[in-house]
Amino acid sequence: MQEKILNGKKNGMAMLLLLLLLYAAAIAAVVFGAILLENESYVAGGLLVGIGVVWIVAGLIPFGGLKVLKPQEALVLTLFGKYVGTLKEEGFYYVNPFCTAVNPAAKTRLSQSGDVSDPSKAMAAAAAQASAAETSGKRISLKIMTLNNNRQKINDCLGNPVEIGIAVMWRVVDTAKAVFEVDNYKEYLSLQCDSALRNIVRIYPYDVAPGVDTTGDGVADEGSLRGSSEVVAERIRQEIQEKVKDAGLEVLEARITYLAYAPEIAAVMLQRQQASAIIDARKMIVDGAVGMVEMALERLAEKNTVELDEERKAAMVSNLLVVLCGNHDAQPVVNSGSLY
Repeated sequence: MQEKILNGKKNGMAMLLLLLLLYAAAIAAVVFGAILLENESYVAGGLLVGIGVVWIVAGLIPFGGLKVLKPQEALVLTLFGKYVGTLKEEGFYYVNPFCTAVNPAAKTRLSQSGDVSDPSKAMAAAAAQASAAETSGKRISLKIMTLNNNRQKINDCLGNPVEIGIAVMWRVVDTAKAVFEVDNYKEYLSLQCDSALRNIVRIYPYDVAPGVDTTGDGVADEGSLRGSSEVVAERIRQEIQEKVKDAGLEVLEARITYLAYAPEIAAVMLQRQQASAIIDARKMIVDGAVGMVEMALERLAEKNTVELDEERKAAMVSNLLVVLCGNHDAQPVVNSGSLY
């Protein structure tokens, strides 16, 4: 389905004035016809009254051809089931009054927040959406819109359940495809966002893991959901765009708005991260303590401060390591006698 743009039909004001003049003429014809009927001129009077009444009744039909479009709005028109064209530019148009505007997603409102917990707020939001649907009619918005999908629980490539949410910026670029190629382009976009999110998240680990290939080149890399959020978001955008291009939609940007371990393993993963941090800190402490012991022995040997045999060196090394590697401050013990 190719989009057909209707141009050169911004004659709505002229047609409105013409229709109003015809209505005024029809009312005048009824009045003068009534006067002629009173003067017993039945033929002319009846003709004028008949023409005037017919136009007053049937003259409402041409008013259906008046269409007003604001900036960044479009109207897809069909005539007896056949696609006629699309009005895209703002202005006051007049089209065939029997043309019908088509927008299967007119009353569909994509969820902008999945965290509405207050029932009163939820009811107010639903009422506002219903009002907006009534006022917008069958017009298709060409503005950039945001789809904020609800958080999903997905297993990463290591099987760990994570919760993730994305925000997708999109717009309609081909109104004919959006209306006729899919049943409801808004619901179609939402479904494709969910599918693309699951496909991409399953490729990455939550955090950097050894031996994981996230690029598909057969070489392990350091890609992760937490550390490569820009790359992950771009891959999600590309996959969504690939799926929705046949629906006349353009995905401009995708961003990760929420990322965390699922509640059932969050505490365990926190303990794992704490243990990893403790191990790294201990390694640094041990390396520093060994270096300090070596430096102390070298300085004592250089200045001949004291001569230590192997047994005393071992005792000194043990005492220094205990002091330097302990979790608490050491309590000194003064030995006033011999070491033996």
